[in-house]
Amino acid sequence: VMLVIIAALLTPAWSADAAVPAQRALARSAVAPRGHVSAVSDDYDFALFFDCDGVLAETERDVHRPSFNEAFAERGLDTEWDVERYGKLLEVGGGKERMKAHWDEVGWPGEFADADEDARWGLCKELHARKTELFMARVNNGDVPYRPRVLATIDDAITHGISIAVCSTSNEKAVEAIVAKMGDARASKIRIFAGDMVANKKPAPDVYELAAKEMDLQPCKCIVIEDTNIGLRAAKRAKMACAITKSIYTEDEDFSTADAVWKDLSFVDLDILQELVEANEAKFLYGVA
Repeated sequence: VMLVIIAALLTPAWSADAAVPAQRALARSAVAPRGHVSAVSDDYDFALFFDCDGVLAETERDVHRPSFNEAFAERGLDTEWDVERYGKLLEVGGGKERMKAHWDEVGWPGEFADADEDARWGLCKELHARKTELFMARVNNGDVPYRPRVLATIDDAITHGISIAVCSTSNEKAVEAIVAKMGDARASKIRIFAGDMVANKKPAPDVYELAAKEMDLQPCKCIVIEDTNIGLRAAKRAKMACAITKSIYTEDEDFSTADAVWKDLSFVDLDILQELVEANEAKFLYGVA
């Protein structure tokens, strides 16, 4: 038994392109077997949390970025984020925080060059509110570019009674718009934790801890699907399993602490997610974080 436990603890993060079934079987055998009574589902014992942008859909480059730029132009600001610059700014969690970081680095525009911090933050809040309106209009007027097998995975989770949430640093209304486009049958089963619902944004664990608390879940029985290093750090600080689906902007980020790293969810099913949760749970049960 101890050898099985040790094997589970030492099993590395794996790729869907090169999975090792024997290792996954060892991870499963280290914790309670399938068929035990679950507080989450009759046949799966985990909850599924998604980040939004870059995970549910590729919205950062082609929806969020142009919405920011349109808001800047409407305000008469000489600021435009190209694809490369916006990719760098994604290292900062939160849209208001992203604008502040940009102007702190390159200089504040116009009258805000000599303004105090309150006035500058007020500008960020004003622009972010308008940007959210523009973002939602783009989403509502067009197709959302959902990533491969995202909707199918959500359907599978709903079928099996698995609790689902979307946990994002984006504005709550923007996240609601993305989820709503999935259709009422899906959206009605998904909890949303986003925007300013927590004081500290990713890489702080606050949003994931809030979701677990509000949904009455044990963190080590949750798995997070993320696409960024800051999201990964947030999930791991919350003691949750975390799998990465790399997005347009995050191909070269450090995901060495992830439980799995995939191109997308094309070859991922609920059994694989269950196994990752069980391996993560075993680490905490036996004192290895």
